[in-house]
Amino acid sequence: MADNVKTLLDEAQVLATLAVSYDQQKDLEASIYFYGEAIKTLHKYLEQGGELQEEFSQKIDEYQNRLIALQEKQQHLLAKENKNLKLKEESDCSVQRLEFLLKEALDEDEEGDMDEALPLYLEAIETGLKAKKEIKDHKLNERLTSIITQALERAEVIKGIDKTRPKLDKKLNKSFSFDEDAPPSFSKSGHIISGQDSYSKEEIQVLRQSSNINGIDYVPFIAQIDLRERFSTLSMFEDPKGLLALSSKQKSVIVGFRRLSELAENPLIFENFNRIDCYAIKQTIVTDCSFIASLTVASLYERRFSKRLISCIIYPQNRKREPVYNPCGKYMVILHINGILRKVIIDDRLPFSHNGQLLCSFSINKNEFWVSLLEKAYMKVMGGYDFPGSNSNIDLHALTGWIPERIALKETDVDKFFKMISSRYNAGEVLVTFSTGDISDYESERTGLVSTHAYAMLDIQNVQGKRLFLLKNPWSHVRWKGKYSERDMSSWTPELKKALNYDPNSAKNFDNGIFWIDIDSLVNFFDVCYLSWNPSLFKYVYCTHDIWRAGVGPAKDLYYMGDNPQYSLKIKNPDSSTWILLTRHIMDRDDFANNKEYIALIVYKNDGEKVILPFEPRPYIDGARINSPHYLCKLIVDKENPELRYTLVISQYEKSSTILYSLRAYSTSPFSLKKIPNIYRFKEKEKNGAWTERTAGGCRNHPETYPLNPVYEFTLSGSSRDEDNEVLIELRGPKDYAVGIEVITVSVMNQNSLNTFQRKDSGSFRRGCTYVKIKSIPNGTYQIIPATFLPGKIGPFFLYVHSTHQVQLKKIK
Repeated sequence: MADNVKTLLDEAQVLATLAVSYDQQKDLEASIYFYGEAIKTLHKYLEQGGELQEEFSQKIDEYQNRLIALQEKQQHLLAKENKNLKLKEESDCSVQRLEFLLKEALDEDEEGDMDEALPLYLEAIETGLKAKKEIKDHKLNERLTSIITQALERAEVIKGIDKTRPKLDKKLNKSFSFDEDAPPSFSKSGHIISGQDSYSKEEIQVLRQSSNINGIDYVPFIAQIDLRERFSTLSMFEDPKGLLALSSKQKSVIVGFRRLSELAENPLIFENFNRIDCYAIKQTIVTDCSFIASLTVASLYERRFSKRLISCIIYPQNRKREPVYNPCGKYMVILHINGILRKVIIDDRLPFSHNGQLLCSFSINKNEFWVSLLEKAYMKVMGGYDFPGSNSNIDLHALTGWIPERIALKETDVDKFFKMISSRYNAGEVLVTFSTGDISDYESERTGLVSTHAYAMLDIQNVQGKRLFLLKNPWSHVRWKGKYSERDMSSWTPELKKALNYDPNSAKNFDNGIFWIDIDSLVNFFDVCYLSWNPSLFKYVYCTHDIWRAGVGPAKDLYYMGDNPQYSLKIKNPDSSTWILLTRHIMDRDDFANNKEYIALIVYKNDGEKVILPFEPRPYIDGARINSPHYLCKLIVDKENPELRYTLVISQYEKSSTILYSLRAYSTSPFSLKKIPNIYRFKEKEKNGAWTERTAGGCRNHPETYPLNPVYEFTLSGSSRDEDNEVLIELRGPKDYAVGIEVITVSVMNQNSLNTFQRKDSGSFRRGCTYVKIKSIPNGTYQIIPATFLPGKIGPFFLYVHSTHQVQLKKIK
């Protein structure tokens, strides 16, 4: 204990020395940070029983006074900066908006859409002429004259007044036009082998119903329409849905909202579009660490592989598909929400505090605002900045449409896990984040890790047998304190430092939240790895959208799942991989925050036929029901023993609510995915059946009592061919009873039928539920005997007869 206290004093002296050094160098931010850390460490030293000499006690007061002085200086500089960054003169903003309006008109003109271009030109002319009467500034008037002249020339050409068509100002036009390429949607694919290539009426209804999220409609993104969204407005755009709801922390410190033009002299969406800076992303007061970790790994992917991933989802864009600053304050963000791409419209008003600090996540590159805009769009869908928390699987899927997978670290094979992550990450096939579980305050202080917090993975390396991960805390400060941290001088050999280009001594000087950690520590202190897989790994993709109503089937499918949504999957080629993603649509913030719906996707080797009982046949792939909106099932077809026809069954744990869902399949082989229809158009039921003291006769092993069992009779008619007839008879009894069904022919209408039988049964007696399916059954009359395995088992039962043709059921005894 004494050594720990002494270490705190040594650490405080180092921090104080750094503070004084940075103070002398006039590095305001660094000196404030280190003075504060030195004071905190000295106080901790005293709390743990340390004693200070008088000179040190005086030093604490000196450091505290100096810190206050520097903070006041910082406040003064911020106030001065904020004053310089005030909203520009309204006249200047008006001219900027008119220039933006002209550029939208030129875009439409170049695309040949004269009907859209002409009203925009006329609006620019009319508004420009009004502005000229009010604006006195010479330079602004020159800009207005240029706008009016260009608009007038183009309007005259379109109206046929001037037959001489002047050349368009291509340079001006290209800088504010839209690219026809939309962000990729994985809802449909040209590689569908079998299945609908357009939405059914039912699918359209599902997508329409799940468009209303937290009381706001987020309609599907349709490229042909929405890429022509108008972003120019004569006054500053304000979201008609109002400002976003604030969290309690924001409310306690907020001063107001500012536009991008009030926050920077030259606002941009990206400061350097070709080198997006993932290290500049900083989370502040909004509790969305998983979303910021998702932004970090997605933007790093763009930087590493020079491929568009999230930069393409912000509009307006120029001809190079680069998002551009809109002086009118209107933006559109395209997100994957509830099974499809949807557009989210926002304005650029962002919350700030008394010291000018944004109360949302932002880029430390002061002129760029892509982080804040993407966060605002996502928070709008989620109900406001008062975000209940999420995970990176959900957030990255919304941002990118990549395939989410969750791995529990405590249950994984560490060697296989590291090898898989390393090879796939370096190939650009996967994005990776990690999350901690519940960590006590003591353990958090000791390790430097935050409880239930997401971290972005920036790199993975195997150097001299040491398997290491480079992680980033979305806060951009607070780092791991254990092995291979900047504090661990014993593990950092010269060779390792050189191989990773890392200097722990230099890293000590400033905490940016980035740290190396070894795989053993990672698995020990982190709970979950969230993977997001690149869908381009799969050539073939198909998606369908559907609804599972609460009243269909039993609440629990432990014994019966004939009413669960089921799909037939047929894969063409062996030695292939097929992944199926089930996504439950969420339309309510409370549902997202307190998700009580547990879902799973179960795979059977059942030749694509409907599954009636959950363990017959036994599931080929089964898993725990989870309360996440995404459930991934990975199906690998072995070429040595290929099985190419499967049945997929959607399952819920204690179903209580209607769910809307999307089922998306990705495969390296051509395949077909079809919902297994309910072929039984007719249904008869007995819901008041019972085995009593007199009628609980047991099975045929008990010949003396078997005849006492209840007997029902059903009659089939309406079909001219036996092949068209099929019946499914279900018996549901107490779950502790083994039950069975026997079917006996009484008479058939066609005595020459080749499909007649004397008796059929449900096979081995099963607990709680059983069934018998009879195909090509002739028209006629048949008896059903429901029985328990042992006699004397008293209790109720339900009997159902499903048929493709007309059927009548009655009780005989």
